Amino acid sequence: MSTYSFWLAGTAATGDTETTVVNPYTGEAVGRVSVPTAEQVERAVAAAHAVAAEAAALPAHVKAAALDHISRRIGERAEEIARTITAESGKPLKWARVEAARAVSVFRWAAEEARRDSGELQRLDTDAGGTGRMALVRRVPKGPVLGISPFNFPLNLVAHKVAPAIAVGAPVVLKPAPATPITALLLGEIIAETDLPGGMVSILPVPNEQAASLIADERLPVVSFTGGAFGWEIQRRVPHKHVTLELGGNAAAVVLDDADLDWAAQRVALFGNNQAGQVCIGVQRVVVTDAVYDTFVPRLVEAVEALATGDPADPETVVGPLVDEAAAERVQSWIDEAVAAGARVLTGGTREGVTVAPTVIADAPADSKVLRQEVFGPVLVLQRVADTDAAFAAVNDSDFGLQAGVFTRDLPTAFRAHRELEVGGVVIGDVPSFRADQMPYGGVKKSGVGREGVRAAMTDLTHERVMVITGIDL
Repeated sequence: MSTYSFWLAGTAATGDTETTVVNPYTGEAVGRVSVPTAEQVERAVAAAHAVAAEAAALPAHVKAAALDHISRRIGERAEEIARTITAESGKPLKWARVEAARAVSVFRWAAEEARRDSGELQRLDTDAGGTGRMALVRRVPKGPVLGISPFNFPLNLVAHKVAPAIAVGAPVVLKPAPATPITALLLGEIIAETDLPGGMVSILPVPNEQAASLIADERLPVVSFTGGAFGWEIQRRVPHKHVTLELGGNAAAVVLDDADLDWAAQRVALFGNNQAGQVCIGVQRVVVTDAVYDTFVPRLVEAVEALATGDPADPETVVGPLVDEAAAERVQSWIDEAVAAGARVLTGGTREGVTVAPTVIADAPADSKVLRQEVFGPVLVLQRVADTDAAFAAVNDSDFGLQAGVFTRDLPTAFRAHRELEVGGVVIGDVPSFRADQMPYGGVKKSGVGREGVRAAMTDLTHERVMVITGIDL
């Protein structure tokens, strides 16, 4: 069994203790990970702080070359990385391969954005007082970044914190999820091959209890967190810092009268369950108009029952296990609670160890957890509504607002959805689970603040600095 070093200011290091990463499906050890000491964590933060000015001044070609190298090397090691993702997270291999491919794109996009990050010229002689003046508006880093990433995308959500930081010249200290640190450490190996200055990137697999000191450290003025409701606690603890929060949701897929029902059923079934539902924008609520409900529901149940469930290392498996037994027990308890309150299980509703059968629920009470909270499991909850008005009202009747999907072929309805739905993104003709890594991504309400997506994150990590040039003829 391998032992993995962590990355302290771009150099491999080991601490005094180790932790064992376990495959959630088999229960077998995947590897041992060295845990940084408090003194090593301090050295990493001090290095990020010390290199901040040098990092901000890096030429575009240096940053872009490093990002290109990382992108290329992830591609070369994609199968190794995908199998590591599967082993430590339980994500089915077919989806782990998709994740590795997406990370290739994230770093490639960051390289391209680093090359064209040129600022903006503004002529100021639009008023008499600005005659002979021009402004150059450039974006500069807000400072070193603390990135805290979750278990469900142990590579790509790390990429969305590291790649934009490198592109803008901001040092980054990353704390990966305790359940899935090995993938991030493999990325650290690749980053160490570049010519980025020491101190630019540290990857510290510390326990969650040790995150508090990192969050509070004034030398890390930016915190980028993806995870659960603890994000709001971060914001309360450090209100003076720039905090970006991606906190999930209970995404709705709306099936309207004119939808292609077969397409909708297949897509909702797949993307409500594809990673055991452990996706922030995975389908949870399925809002269906009365005119097509009775036709659509049997097709959805049939599509769900056809999904291959089992060993995530099998390339044919679509639905794997949850990250641990506690998560599976929680999902099962929410299903049981809804049933006790009057809901009907149309398929699934059972658990075997860490695996919950893909489940479809009808008639769930309006206050049930499976409707009001984020299940983060393979559970679809049907909501029957009268019409489009009621469907959009149902989507908005949520404390969350990350993304929504609307199955319609009517253009005015599509624009209406974009105007009215209280979410960060609306996907027309498909599930809310679609995400292109270059587009702005984030939510409203309890789904968080700020935006990811390479260009959007680069903007989020920087602020504008203006230089006014005087005494020039335009």
